[in-house]
Amino acid sequence: MAFSNLDLPPSLADIDGQLRDHFRFLQNGFQKLDKIKDANRQNKQLEELTSKMRDCKRLVKEFDREIKEDEHRNTPEFNRQLNERKQSLIKELNSYVALRKTYATTIGNKKMGLLDGGTGSGEPLVDENVRLASTMTNQELVDTGRTKMDETDQAIERSKKVVEDTINVGTQTAQTLKAQTEQMGRIVNELDTIQFSIKKASQLVKEIGRRLATDRCIMMFLFLIVCGVIAIIIVKIVHPHNKNIRDIPGLAPPANGSSRKLLSY
Repeated sequence: MAFSNLDLPPSLADIDGQLRDHFRFLQNGFQKLDKIKDANRQNKQLEELTSKMRDCKRLVKEFDREIKEDEHRNTPEFNRQLNERKQSLIKELNSYVALRKTYATTIGNKKMGLLDGGTGSGEPLVDENVRLASTMTNQELVDTGRTKMDETDQAIERSKKVVEDTINVGTQTAQTLKAQTEQMGRIVNELDTIQFSIKKASQLVKEIGRRLATDRCIMMFLFLIVCGVIAIIIVKIVHPHNKNIRDIPGLAPPANGSSRKLLSY
C-alpha cells in the first residue's frame, strides 16, 4: 500500500512527518557510521543514533494514541489503513534497532581487541610499559608496585567516602520524605476537619434561615390578627347597632339607654 497517498489528519500528519525526518537521520547516521574508523567516535555516533531512536519510539506511541482517540470518528477502512501505517512505522523502527545492536556488538568487539593488544588490523600493539619493566631492577619493580598499591588504596578510600556520602544523603532524603509525608497527613486531616466544619456551618445557617422565615410568618400572622381585632373594635365603637358585626369574645357590648337609667337611680 502506498502510505504516501493516505490523507492523514493534521495531528497524525505532523507526527508522521517528524518520524520521516528521524528515519532519514538514522539512515544517514548509520551510513556515516560505516565510514568512521575510531571506536570512540563510533560509540559517540551510536549514542546519538540511540537517542534519536528513543524519540522515534515516543512519536510512534503518540501516533498510536491519536489513532485510538479518533477511532470512533473514522470509518473501519480508514482505521485499518492507519493501523497498517503504524505497523509500517514500527517495523522500520525495529530495523534500525536491530542495526544498532549489530553495530554495538561490533564496536564492543573492537574495544576488547584493543584491550587485548590488537589494533583491529592484525598488527601487534607494542606495550612500552612492558618493555620498560623488563629493564627495571628488582628494587625499582618493588617501588613501582608499592606506588600502584598506594594509588589503589587511595582510590578505594575515595570510593568508600563517596559511598558514605551517598548513604548519608539517602538517609537525609528518607528523613525529609518521612517528615513531608507526616506533614501532608496532618494537612489532609486539617482539611477534612475544615470541610466538616464548613458543612456543619452550612447546615446551621440553613436551619437558622428556616427558623427566621417561620418566625417572620408567625409575627406577620399575629400582626394581621391584631390589626383585625383593632379594626373590629373601631367598627363596633363607630357603629354599635350594626348587627352584621359579631361581638368579640370577652369584649362587652356598649351599654344602652335603659341600663344607664338604672344606674342613675
